[in-house]
Parts: sequence; structure tokens; C-alpha cells
Amino acid sequence: MEQVELNIIALNISESSPGHYALVLEELNGKKQIAIIIGSSEAQSIAIHMERIQLPRPLTHDIFKSSITALGGTLLKVIIYDLVDGKFQAWLILSQQDTPEMKIDCRASDALALAVRFNCPVFMNKSIFDISILDEMPIKISSIRGSLMDYSKVQLEKLLFDVLAKEDYESATRIRDIIKKRKF
Repeated sequence: MEQVELNIIALNISESSPGHYALVLEELNGKKQIAIIIGSSEAQSIAIHMERIQLPRPLTHDIFKSSITALGGTLLKVIIYDLVDGKFQAWLILSQQDTPEMKIDCRASDALALAVRFNCPVFMNKSIFDISILDEMPIKISSIRGSLMDYSKVQLEKLLFDVLAKEDYESATRIRDIIKKRKF
């Protein structure tokens, strides 16, 4: 089944679903965006990790990551595979030394909270992506204006330099990967 690779680009309060958040994802090699409505706990977990906020005690997603790592495993990728009753369904694709890959079913919001912790790629089945595309793209990253696909190679390299100066290594990795994958 054909898949689209996505990057998390924004997290905003949902205007359509009070008390929830819209996690915006953009296709890696394009400008199309989708929004996934998630709960406040998952939004907080994603935001805390992405903003590098240090908490005195680990959150549930941190504990899950620590457990996977302690058992010798890693999260290879997340696949958002279906949309049922307006809720995205996802698989965690895990690997552990000397064992076949494991596929664990979960909510997309939990999968994405783990994906940011493992810095692994996020994919969505193209058929689900195509029906979920935002009609308009009003959502922008606060430090980046517009789609990363609008940036030239020089602009992406400058952005990479800026995030490295802030020691934001996860963002730097994502930007570096975009530079590598894009055909300029």
C-alpha cells in the first residue's frame, strides 16, 4: 500500500473541537497538510518533548519509550493506516534484536507522541491522506513561515544552522532529512 511520509509542523488549539488540539502534519515532499485532533494529554506530551521541557518525573510516553529501550527495542516508524469514525488509527512498528518487526495497534495521538521521542519517521496510507488534506493551509510554524517545501536549499541550510545554534537537534535532523530527500 502506498504511503506518504509526514512531518509534524504545528500544534494549535482546535477551533472545531473545544478542549482539544489540532496536530498539523505536512507531507515531506510537498505542501499538503492534514490536521489530527488530539486530546490535551497527548498534546501536552508532544509539546513538552518538542520544546525540550525537563519535568521532574517522566510522562507516560516517556515511560513507554524507556521500557521499549530497556527491553532492547526501538520504534522504527509510525504508520497511520485508517480513519474510523473520525479517529485516526496507527501502528507502532517496533524492532528488537534477533526478532521480527512487531506491529502494535494504537491511537494516532499516542503513536505520534512516541514518534517524537524516538525521532522516527511517520507515514500515512495515501488513501487516508488524500481524504484528510486540509482545504486551506492556514497553519504556519511560528519560527518558520509557510511550508518547508517553499524554502530553497539555501534557506533550508540557514534554518538548519539556526536550529543547531539553539541546540534543537531533533528539528535539525528533520530539516537535514528534508534537504537530503528533496530534489533541488
